[in-house]
Amino acid sequence: MRKPFLENKTLRYLIWAALTFFFTLSFGFGQTATISGFVLDENSVPIPNVNISSENSGTTTNSNGYYLLLIQADKKTTITFSHLGHQNVVLQDFLLNTNETFVFNPVMKLDVIQIGGVEVTPTGKKKAQGITTISSDLVQKIPGANAGVENILKLLPGVSFNNELSTQYNVRGGNFDENLVYVNGIEVYRPFLVRSAQQEGLSFVNSNMVENVEFSAGGFQAKYGDRLSSVLDIRYKIPATFSVKVEGSFLGAATTMETISKNKDFTTITGIRYRNNALFINSQQTQTIATPTFLDAQSYWTYQISNTLGLSFLANFSINNYQNEPIARQTNFGTLQEPRALVVGYEGKEETRYQTQLGAVKADWRPNDKTKLDLTFSGYHALEEEFTDLIAEYELGDVVSDLGNDNVGAPINSRGIGSQFNRARNQLDALIVNLYHRGIWNDQGKALEWGLRFDYEDIRDRLNESEFLDSAGFFIRPPNPEFVNNQPQEPFEADIVPFESVRASNFVTTNRLSGFMQFGNQFKWGNHDVYYNLGVRAQYWALSGEGFRTNRQFIVSPRAQFAIKPYWKKDMLFRLAIGSYQQPPFYRELRDPTGRVNPDVEAQRSIHIVGGNEFSFSMFERPFTLISEMYYKKLNNVNTYTVEDVRIRYRADNISEAYAYGMDFRLNGTFVPGAESWVSFGYLRTEENIGGRGYISRPTDQRFKFAMLFQDYMPNIPNVKLFLHLVYNTGVPGGSPNNADPYNFQNRLRDYRRADLGISYIFADNTTAFPKGHWLHRFKEFDVGFEIFNLFNNQNAITNTWVRDVDSQQQFAVPNFLTSRVLNLKFNVRF
Repeated sequence: MRKPFLENKTLRYLIWAALTFFFTLSFGFGQTATISGFVLDENSVPIPNVNISSENSGTTTNSNGYYLLLIQADKKTTITFSHLGHQNVVLQDFLLNTNETFVFNPVMKLDVIQIGGVEVTPTGKKKAQGITTISSDLVQKIPGANAGVENILKLLPGVSFNNELSTQYNVRGGNFDENLVYVNGIEVYRPFLVRSAQQEGLSFVNSNMVENVEFSAGGFQAKYGDRLSSVLDIRYKIPATFSVKVEGSFLGAATTMETISKNKDFTTITGIRYRNNALFINSQQTQTIATPTFLDAQSYWTYQISNTLGLSFLANFSINNYQNEPIARQTNFGTLQEPRALVVGYEGKEETRYQTQLGAVKADWRPNDKTKLDLTFSGYHALEEEFTDLIAEYELGDVVSDLGNDNVGAPINSRGIGSQFNRARNQLDALIVNLYHRGIWNDQGKALEWGLRFDYEDIRDRLNESEFLDSAGFFIRPPNPEFVNNQPQEPFEADIVPFESVRASNFVTTNRLSGFMQFGNQFKWGNHDVYYNLGVRAQYWALSGEGFRTNRQFIVSPRAQFAIKPYWKKDMLFRLAIGSYQQPPFYRELRDPTGRVNPDVEAQRSIHIVGGNEFSFSMFERPFTLISEMYYKKLNNVNTYTVEDVRIRYRADNISEAYAYGMDFRLNGTFVPGAESWVSFGYLRTEENIGGRGYISRPTDQRFKFAMLFQDYMPNIPNVKLFLHLVYNTGVPGGSPNNADPYNFQNRLRDYRRADLGISYIFADNTTAFPKGHWLHRFKEFDVGFEIFNLFNNQNAITNTWVRDVDSQQQFAVPNFLTSRVLNLKFNVRF
């Protein structure tokens, strides 16, 4: 007689194994998201011991009213806030994508608050202001030569770059100096003297300390500062528990410690980073002895004095040391029919050192539940040095192309021999101090915001650099009218002068007083949700210094944003922004190609018109969002410039005008269940008219951009995660000789193609829990993996070296290639 089904031991073992497997998948590998914030009463007083519950989890607020709740991602859920003496606050049909963080600060009143259908898309809550929200989890995990916030920004449409070693980026036709960057409301500055990306080092932003990232590519509100292109607003996290994080790789190491006091009033988060870029520099064609070391330490403290008053402190100290002794280089270029080679031997070295300190203290006061006031004092100090003595002896020739020859690829038949001597002794001391007050008043969907800021800038700069060019014993003089160069037919008996020379000492002081006021309102128009924001900025600045007269200017910039979410079956949001964006010159924009300061430079002006649509929908029972924008920018009083690697040289005048227009698209969603990915595409056209000579492409005219960020995991081993990002940018105008007329050189650099791949095995993260005694019990995070940078080993070029053929006097553009394929091993541990 056959045994009953459940009495069959084999079947029972199989059933238990299946149950255990699915149980493990559900609880060990389940994908989560985070909702956090403060629960307040009607008097804006934090409420402790509030119960917060969802379908599968729950928590309570601490003594400061703070809570943090993990919920299941990619699934609608209901969250209830309950407390004795108060009525419940309910979030219905709440939807977050994997690893998303959503901040929600409910006010518990006497009547029940029913917030129905709050849907958060894969990029965060819908932003009527046109702000893109980026997950802090993505910032830390996506591979890149400079992993972090800027690495993710470069995957967005409208954001372009063509150098993986730099954290700088261009937005919709603007340059590096036209981007605002804030960390906890403090403006961050980029180095002044840096000329190449391999000198640049670490980004200011420590991605391990980031909680929230918001980015706008144009049409932003008046509360943000006076720049022409974009704003990046970053907020560091406030720790909820004690933890220590350590990570390391072939590129460096970092550690982050989070602490919180027993009464939850005092928190700190401190990060130390060390990086060495020798792995990348040694992958380039120039053989070199390089020591590029960068060290950075940051700390952010918060102290809640009372329910209405809090203090915070942000400090940063960084040292960038770059020492480089190039030895030799061979670059093959040309065509299959006419291959050529440039062979260079070097003597000497270059040394740069950048040291910066930043400190900021901020006081937050909430006099009532509708008003928040804050006052911030900050100081920034930078010491930068650049010392270079470098001789390069070169030979230009043909290349052995016979595959049967043992010397295939070697140079033959020299067509040009010469040398180049570069010398630099540049030093800069910058001190920037500011005092900033900001306030906000909220009442039933209405918000009035205002701010007043004073900045003091003291820049002391000494420039002394020169470049001598020699070809077969004859020095090449500058291509200026006073130098008639008919060598070797006619000897030139005057003094030897450098082909390029910059000598200047500048002592510049700037005082700026700026302010803004804006009003926003969100209301119902029939069944439609409508939002608008009207604001105005103003700035007065006064420039003074040694050797030039004082210059003053006053500017006013009105701005407006409008958005409507129609009451349609399809979830759509439409946006329109228009405004004036003016950029008073910072020190670098005052300095002309000779190094001298022109005090008459005025603010550049731009009008932005941005229209956008955000369409959220479900596909494969997962959330997706398609974001589309069209924009037009009209610029006048333009201060034109040239770009060499990451060094920008301005003409220091306002005789030009320009325009930029284009379209940006991004499809964001969970293409693979539980993993956020996106695809972006952008088209841009930007041209300038210099002194009425006609329109030509600007140095940032990068026409087409395609990028993809993709996350995946192995279905049978879900702890094996894959992170891939692909970028394709068409070439920008550039690579012309420094003294060339841009109207004669409009050649473009080669297209930029790059793919970076990262694969990690996740032993532990915030979705796993191990019992006591298990070797992984103490780990909050633990993963190991590898990264392959420039996966397909594409040869990307950032500039050209120009070499003259002695016989034909023809100049050849020899590309300076960027990094090749690099393998990196890494680990990450958090306790």
